[in-house]
Amino acid sequence: MEFVIKISQFLLSLSLLIVLHELGHFIPAKAFKTKVEKFYLFFDVKYSLFKKKIGETVYGIGWLPLGGYVKIAGMIDESMDKEQMAKPPQPWEFRSKPAWQRLIIMLGGVTVNFILAYFIFVGVSFFYGDKDYPLASLKDGYRIENPLLLELGFKTGDKVLEVNGESVDSHSDIIRNIITAEEFTIEREGSIQKIDLPEDFLGQLSSRKRAALFNLRVPFMVAKVNDTLQNKDVDLKEGDILLAIEGKPLEYFDELESRLKLYSNQTVSATFLREEEKISRELEISSDGKMGVFPAFSEKRFEELGYFGVSRKKYTFLESFGGGVDKFVNEVTGYFDQLRVIFTPSTGAYKGLGGFKAIYDIFPDFWSWEAFWRLTAFLSIMLAVLNLLPIPALDGGHVMFLLYEMISGRKPSEKFLERAQIIGFFILIALVLFANGNDIFKAVTR
Repeated sequence: MEFVIKISQFLLSLSLLIVLHELGHFIPAKAFKTKVEKFYLFFDVKYSLFKKKIGETVYGIGWLPLGGYVKIAGMIDESMDKEQMAKPPQPWEFRSKPAWQRLIIMLGGVTVNFILAYFIFVGVSFFYGDKDYPLASLKDGYRIENPLLLELGFKTGDKVLEVNGESVDSHSDIIRNIITAEEFTIEREGSIQKIDLPEDFLGQLSSRKRAALFNLRVPFMVAKVNDTLQNKDVDLKEGDILLAIEGKPLEYFDELESRLKLYSNQTVSATFLREEEKISRELEISSDGKMGVFPAFSEKRFEELGYFGVSRKKYTFLESFGGGVDKFVNEVTGYFDQLRVIFTPSTGAYKGLGGFKAIYDIFPDFWSWEAFWRLTAFLSIMLAVLNLLPIPALDGGHVMFLLYEMISGRKPSEKFLERAQIIGFFILIALVLFANGNDIFKAVTR
């Protein structure tokens, strides 16, 4: 069921982005009376899952979910229709249109992606608002379990004060700056310390088993008792919070494992908080230091008990447009930061480059419209930025040659454009193989 939910979100988001991107090319092409021969979701190599001709355009769905395309008459693209290009130019062909019209047609897709992302962020601001965790409210710092962070010197209980010498006030500030982070300033047991990150921190991180970086410290809350293990008959309810074992306070979940190992093969007295009442229960601890109780997480309950604070901001309809701008700018600048470190070999960030499985993995295994729209907005920005790369076969490659034509007054020859398209196609295939190969490599090695 979890697979069905994830794949449904993945395919819905991908399909929406592809169709709207191609619509961004289609609309100006039709506006400038340019013939559009095909409009496809996914690629129709050899055959189509569905196709129907309406007017002069064939609309269809291909079987290969690696993208989509519009085939514009008289344009050198991935179809490499040399037969058509060998004929004299026709007034309704792309190549016959003024350079400025061709430029608008080529920029239409990325423009729609950027506009889509912005309006999604406007909607997210209006319907969901903003939520964050002020660092000042984390009275005992973070829970650190990521092996790489532990190796670099981080410890559970550390409070993050600065990243790269700039103060951070909220959890999102840390996550947003992790891509470019070189130095952390932390507070540990009242003393201020600095922890330097290696230049290839991102490369090392992507080579390890996936684990969260900075976790909120929370108590142990009961989800359910395993009905096949030793404490199945103990009266525990979902939401009970473990406060103490053998009279010794146990404030955080991250303290539980080491505490239970002290009582292996023993029966202990445990104190729980049930709503507002403290209760005692006898628990049997197994030989491997387990009690057979699954943990739960309740942000609302933990906030009420003072384990952390949550800042929430609601937007009016008009304010949501400003909120959308802030989110859009942060995501765009953040993605350019990602590209910069990916194309800097010394950072090792290229090791974290992923393909379709990596995109699939970012969707949650439960249905959340908020998460879906936030991720779709991010992917829309990613699609727009990647398409702007000056690689022939991408929109950015076509734009590069069009700008050359408009500045120099000379149009590149069709033979040159054909060769550039072939080179760009192979570059693109290499990048796709590398990214998806990274997915396979990480899946095997982890």
